[in-house]
This record gives sequence, C-alpha cells and structure tokens, in this order.
Amino acid sequence: MTHEVFNQAPPLVGYDVAADTALLAAVAREGASWAADDLHRLGKLAGTAEAQRWADEANRHEPRLMTHDRYGHRIDEVDFHPSWHRLMEVAVGEGLAAAPWADTRPGSHVARAAGLYVWSQVEAGHSCPISMTYAVVPALRHAADLSGLYEPRLTSRTYDPGLRTPSAKAGLLAGMGMTEKQGGSDVRANTTVATPAGGGTWRLRGHKWFTSAPMCDLFLVLAQAPKGLSCFLVPRVLPDGTRNTFRIQRLKDKLGNRSNASSEPEFDDTVAWLVGGEGQGVRTIIEMVAMTRLDCVTGSASGMRAALTQAVHHTRHRSAFGGPLIDKPVMRNVLADLALESEAATVLAMRLAGAVDRDEQAFKRLAIAVGKYWVCKRQPAVVGEALECLGGNGYVEDSGLPRLYRDAPLNSIWEGSGNVQALDVLRTLQRSPDSLDAFHDELVTGADRHLDAAVLALKSLKPDESDARRVVELMALVLQASLLVRFAPPAVADAFCASRLGGDWGTTFGTLGSGADTATLVERAAPA
Repeated sequence: MTHEVFNQAPPLVGYDVAADTALLAAVAREGASWAADDLHRLGKLAGTAEAQRWADEANRHEPRLMTHDRYGHRIDEVDFHPSWHRLMEVAVGEGLAAAPWADTRPGSHVARAAGLYVWSQVEAGHSCPISMTYAVVPALRHAADLSGLYEPRLTSRTYDPGLRTPSAKAGLLAGMGMTEKQGGSDVRANTTVATPAGGGTWRLRGHKWFTSAPMCDLFLVLAQAPKGLSCFLVPRVLPDGTRNTFRIQRLKDKLGNRSNASSEPEFDDTVAWLVGGEGQGVRTIIEMVAMTRLDCVTGSASGMRAALTQAVHHTRHRSAFGGPLIDKPVMRNVLADLALESEAATVLAMRLAGAVDRDEQAFKRLAIAVGKYWVCKRQPAVVGEALECLGGNGYVEDSGLPRLYRDAPLNSIWEGSGNVQALDVLRTLQRSPDSLDAFHDELVTGADRHLDAAVLALKSLKPDESDARRVVELMALVLQASLLVRFAPPAVADAFCASRLGGDWGTTFGTLGSGADTATLVERAAPA
C-alpha cells in the first residue's frame, strides 16, 4: 500500500463542549447552577459533526448583498447560507440573545453568558447580532414607549428572519450604528445629522462606516441633533410596513468573521425615534456598549477554549519521537500554559457576567473595560500557539484553526480597541473612586507572595496616559490571579501567579517554571 492513513487524530466530534470543569464551577458559583442541564444539552449539540458543518458552510458561503430586486426596486437585503440561519436559530432559541432581560431568575445573565461561551466555540460570526440584541435592551429602556413596544420581541426565543413590520414578527434582532469613516472611535466627530420631523419622529442623513448584521430589524444610531450627539432608534421596516431608507453601499471584505455581514449603510431622510435625552447620545448608547464589551470578553474566552481543546485532542492522538505528543514534557508545558490562560479568561468572563446579573455597578464599570482589554488581547496569541500544536495540520482549513485564528483579533477591535479601553479605565479611575474601591475589594492578599507584591505595586501606581496599557494589564492579571487563588485548585493558582506575576515565565507559551504541575493542568483542561 502506498497510501495508508495512520497516526492522525480522529475528528473531534461527539463530545460535550460544556463539560468544562472551570466553566461549570464558575456558573454554579455565580448563581446559575440551575442552568447546568441546558448547558450540557447545548454543549452536546455544539460537539456534533452537524454543528461543525453549519459553521464551516456559513463561513465558506459568505453573505451576499442584493441592492435591487429583478425589477429594479431598491431592497438592500443580505442573503445568508441556510447554515447561518441554523446557527442563529439555535442561539436565539437557547436564550443567548436578549432573553435574560425577561428572566427574573437569579443567575439568568450568567447562564446566558455560559451558553454564549459554549455555542460560540462552534462559530463566532453569528454571535455578533446575538450580542447586539442582548445589549440593546438596557439602552432602549431610556425610551419607555419604545422599550414597551419592542422589548417583548427582542427578548423572544423565536428566530424570525426577514424584513417585515416589527409588530408582525415573533422575534426581533437589533444592531448598532456608531462608527463613521472620519471618526472611528471618536464618535463625537460623527457627521450624520438628525432633524426633527414632528409627531415625535426625526429624519437622519449621513453614512456609517461599520454596521454589522445589517439584516437586523432595528438599530441604535448616533447622529448630531441640534443639541448635540444623540441616540436614535432606526427600524428597517416602519410601522406601516414600508421600508425605511437604509441603503447598504457595500459589505466589508474582512480578515475574518466572514459569516457575518458588516456593511456601510447610508441614511437619507431615514425615519428615527429619539432614545434618551437630546445631546445625551453617548451616555445612552454606552449602556449597549458595556454589554457588547462583556460579550467580547466571553467570546475571546470561548475562542481560547476552542483552540485549546483542539490542541489537547490532537496531541492526545498524535505520536512522535516514540510516544504521544501530550506525554512529551515540552509539549505538556505548552498545553499547560495555554490551559492557564484559558481558565483565567473563563473565570473572569463568568465573574463579569455575575456582576451584570447582580447589578454591581461600581465593579462592572471598571472591570468590564479591564477584562475587555486584556482577555481580547490574549486570544490571538493563544490561538496562534494552539494552531502550532497541530503543526501543518493546524494550518489547513479543514482543521478549523485557521478560521479561529482569523477571528481572534476582532474582539479586541470591536467596541473600542485596546487604547480606547485603557483610556476608559483611566477615566473611571479618576472619576469613580467607588469603582476603584470595588475593584480593590475583589483582590486577594496573604495567599500568594507574587500576588501580594503585584497588588502592592498596583496600588502604588499613579498612572498617566502613557502608562495606561501597563496599568490595565497589571489590573487584569491581579484580578485573574485573585479569582484563581479563591476558586481554582492550587496547581492552577500557583502556576498562574508564579508565571504571570512572579517572573517565572519566558516570553512565549511553554515556558512555565519547573515547579508547575503541568500534568494536572493539562488533564483539567482536556475535553471529556
């Protein structure tokens, strides 16, 4: 035989993605143990070959813009592959969109974050409209009449695609229009104009540079009103059934996130309703941004976990130099190091979800920005190293790792890049002493000498803008370390503190010190 296939890892299918020790412990700790059965059910679906096929097809068959119908009428629709719709149907049906806002059970936001963490390991692109729909509710509540009209359908568990009158649909999806080409994150430089039109309506005129998921039913949009930058609700279809002006100029040709359509819409006499006070646009929409930033943390933790799982699975089944790769000390060090990064991200994401669930305003105001900066920065490095664990096999599309690698940088860019997050942290430190107090209350002292030294160093810093990134990085590490010291086994907490805070680490993954219990770390992270 000239073509015998052996020493290749079998497909990673038929497993429970939710069988994640760190995740399940965090979910129970944050008050959502009642969701465990649903998580395992979703995790088993996420581990099927069918779900993996949906993910692959949704990315290989990218969304297609249709500006006109066959007769020349402007329609501005985006056509998605059926597999995209299957992914969306599961996500909405499992309550991963806005359902927690209608669920009064303690832990509902934690359960939703855990579900997003599990299901996003299948495919990350479709989580964008899911996340925006979740995030729109607290901002929309600044306009009680609009919230009363739309919220029941936003919190629905029914996926009902297609542009129709919102009141005729069983479920709605929401998006956001902030970024313009001349301003980027500097939204106060936006030039889209809003003009009062009578009867409580406004008319918008302008152009947005990045608006993802343009087939959502409604959007929160920033525009310049007479009294300053304001937030507006823009439905794609008006209450009388006519199409609102929402001209999609083109879809973005992106590095990753290929399943999700990102667009440049143009507003021209577009009907809108004011949300919040005129001139209070940033203050209003920032409530939506805070929630999407939380999902950026959760999504990055999910991507790390997906990559780690692939790496551990491959090295379990691949032999080289006389034995399984996973038994080689140098490979085990790499996997253990990746496992530390993944668990720290997971624990932090669930802690932030718990803060939302319990409405810990002071803590979440600071900690979400800290987590968004750091966890999203770590994802590309983790995915890149995990890909290398598979060697050339990891560089091939069939492995799924190239898609994870292309998607990895996005969460760090979405909802404010790293510098924006760091500056937001500095502003919060300067303006909200209660947030700093709440953050310090979360830190542990007296349990690990490396953590003690880092906490002391953090409290002595007087940051300015040039030091912003260094300060936020240290804040993230001491918060992660504190959570692990409190809740993870000593093998995890000790290795994290020694490496990330104690200097017992190199400059790449796989450089944990000789004292690290790498076997325990890898076994704890392995897919069941």
